[in-house]
Amino acid sequence: MYCSTCGDERLFEQPPCPDGHGPDCPERFCAECGTAVLIGLPPVVPVIAGAVTGPLPGITTTSGTPTVHGVPALIGTPASGRTTSARAVA
Repeated sequence: MYCSTCGDERLFEQPPCPDGHGPDCPERFCAECGTAVLIGLPPVVPVIAGAVTGPLPGITTTSGTPTVHGVPALIGTPASGRTTSARAVA
């Protein structure tokens, strides 16, 4: 596997897993320098339907302008002289 610290292919080992993952543990470390990495996909976190209802605490909307604890919020508003843009993040 490639080690970004060493800048080359290195042997990565699996340390003993304190979280009980066993052989499925995503943690590895470079045998040369010790840099730790996680491999595989992130764990799936179940979504509880209806867990979030209503507006977020402290955020209210008065006449279409969102406020946070009574102070006008600039949510989604670009800075002066700027425009909004969409960008994919991988």
